[in-house]
Amino acid sequence: MGRRILLGVGNPDRGDDGAGPCVAALLRESAALDIVECRGEAGAILAALEGAVEAIIVDASLSSAPAGTVRRFDLAAEGAPLSLDCGCSSHGFGLAEAIGLAWTLGTLPPVCVLFTIEGESFAPGAPLSSAAQAGAAAAAARILAELAAKERADGASFFTAG
Repeated sequence: MGRRILLGVGNPDRGDDGAGPCVAALLRESAALDIVECRGEAGAILAALEGAVEAIIVDASLSSAPAGTVRRFDLAAEGAPLSLDCGCSSHGFGLAEAIGLAWTLGTLPPVCVLFTIEGESFAPGAPLSSAAQAGAAAAAARILAELAAKERADGASFFTAG
């Protein structure tokens, strides 16, 4: 059995950029996945994905969607890397570039899903907004529901005992 990870991307000290780490914290006790957090540098993302057969990535986004909006992208099934201008990440050289590089190198996990949570404030020192908190809670619940469905379908255990 291969490694399964949840990668929470973002900086909790920059407002809604902390949405990914917030989801990681919400799932740390309930999901039997390797919970990994990183600030969003492409090298750290690639290192986190190394050797994973299943990856769930959660990151804040900044586009024209309402704050707190949760979007899901099946990166392995959609067959193409993220567009570099899709507004899917708040980082400079980060997630989109890491996914594109992993795709090119053939190292993208066979199951790789990205959840984005729309942010509204990324100011240094700002707290997570209430909209981003609600989005993080919704993303965590959706991830748990998907893991439960997957567990029923293939018998893999994604939950901790208790």
